[in-house]
Amino acid sequence: MPHTPDPADLKDLALAAPEKAAGLVIGTLEALGSRLLRAADDFGKYVKLTLLAVLGLFRPPWRVHLAFKQMDFVGVQSLAIIVISGTFTGMVFALQSGHAFALFGAEGFVGPTVVLALTLELSPVLSALMISGRAGSAMAAEIGTMKVTEQVDALLSMAVNPINYLVVPRLIAGVVMLPIMTMVFNIVGTFGAWLVAVKVLGYDEGVFIKNVEWYVDPPDVYKGLVKAAVFGFIIATVGCYKGYYTSGGAEGVGRATTQAVVVSSVAVLISDYFLTKILLYN
Repeated sequence: MPHTPDPADLKDLALAAPEKAAGLVIGTLEALGSRLLRAADDFGKYVKLTLLAVLGLFRPPWRVHLAFKQMDFVGVQSLAIIVISGTFTGMVFALQSGHAFALFGAEGFVGPTVVLALTLELSPVLSALMISGRAGSAMAAEIGTMKVTEQVDALLSMAVNPINYLVVPRLIAGVVMLPIMTMVFNIVGTFGAWLVAVKVLGYDEGVFIKNVEWYVDPPDVYKGLVKAAVFGFIIATVGCYKGYYTSGGAEGVGRATTQAVVVSSVAVLISDYFLTKILLYN
């Protein structure tokens, strides 16, 4: 004969089900709340570090030699990758736009289209992503290594402000060198577009140059440089923040390096939308 459930057991199960569901909901909310609190704490630390670094720009001692050293690292040593990326970006975009405009008989617009796209969007964003992967990760790794090996504490014991010593020179380098690298990207990208449009696709060189002069104005270049300065600020502050608050030894340094690249790259892309909205439509 089949077993008949005890009514008391069924009653206990009916009472336990809502309690289990409530426990699951409470556990989920606690985990979510914990994550939100941790994110708020991280953001607060980032804002604090950033404000102290900005204030450090106006407080002596001004370590000019460290700023130039970081400018060399962020900009000059990134020149090769910027030149290669910029040249081939301009070449590819000219090839694609040339094919598209040929369908409408508007090949003369290849030049201004490519150059406007470079100056307003591609040059600042791609330069920022390249330098974020190269220099931003190095900032986090260097400062993170100093943190876990207690070199930052040693600076404090010698009455040296670690933010002024470590963060401020990198912040200056990011804000100064990103626009310069963006301008280099513009130049080599335009050269790459000219090379493909005129020498490969056979478009008229005079039309290419004249249309670029006609449609591309100096404010278009300035807007891209403003974007680049903001991106440099983001890359430097995020990289330094991730390094400065590193913990957990070598594993923590690796984690901070990865997070610096990911967070700064995503922040660049998000801020790019709002900067475009402000600069183009206001």
